[in-house]
Amino acid sequence: MLAMTFKQLEAFYWAASCANFAIAAERLHLSVSSLSKRIAELEESLGVSLFDRSGHRAVMTEAGQGLLPRALDLLDAAAGIRNTFAPGAGLVGRCAFGVGELSALTWLPRFIAQARAQYPKLVLEPYVDVGAVLEAKVDNGELDFAIIAGRSSRQTMLSQPIAQAQFVWTATPAAAAQYGSVPGMIRARQPIIALPPGAGTTRLIDDWLLAHGIAAVERISCNNWGAIAGMLIASVGVGILPEAWARKLVGEGLVCILSDEHVPRPLTYSFQWRRGDSRPLVDQMLARARSAVDFSADARLPLLV
Repeated sequence: MLAMTFKQLEAFYWAASCANFAIAAERLHLSVSSLSKRIAELEESLGVSLFDRSGHRAVMTEAGQGLLPRALDLLDAAAGIRNTFAPGAGLVGRCAFGVGELSALTWLPRFIAQARAQYPKLVLEPYVDVGAVLEAKVDNGELDFAIIAGRSSRQTMLSQPIAQAQFVWTATPAAAAQYGSVPGMIRARQPIIALPPGAGTTRLIDDWLLAHGIAAVERISCNNWGAIAGMLIASVGVGILPEAWARKLVGEGLVCILSDEHVPRPLTYSFQWRRGDSRPLVDQMLARARSAVDFSADARLPLLV
């Protein structure tokens, strides 16, 4: 009988916790065939089938479901041993994580610089997209965690609030003088310029529309904050911007902040990861994110560089 190895357990953990073997193999920098071979060797050493491969995709068997928490405990213990005997080494391996564009343009550069200084053997791979996309990638195992707006509604995910961002309504001074208010602009068929529906700011705008009893509105969706700011400056419509950015543009005379009785509530951002993932990587990245995330950090819009 073959001896069980750490690499086999690692292959099993990722195969069991990712959406498919292809994603698991990518996370371990292996080919799918190499990943499958390690799992087959583990099955042979244990004398059980860990995956049912009779269908279109492999599904964990009852034995596999029973092994998963034990495998995770062993992987955690191995990490603990490594840290005990090489405490200065810190985290090692690969960390793929997701953030939104606002994060990428404010606190992310400092976060990566600090993490690289503390964990020189950890390869950081940030991925930028809207929250809904990032949440799905965490859930299927493509990302270790994501820092995005709101809490996850998925039973397979955990969320920890870590920061807030304040947004304000903006338009050009000329548009503000002509229409007087945000409702006035929208009722005059001025479009709302905003991130796509999967972004957290969509909820802020929807709540605002509900509070004002506005049902029908034209929207121009764009997945880039710089382009949104550019359209607002060009007087294409009205939209919300992060308050720190808006005040910077106000100082340059490019936009003005529109007052309204229903100011958009602060948007809470949370650290999201998969339920059951107790790796030291997750705990340490959560602690570092708490100290680094700051949406008021100075950032230069691409439009203004």
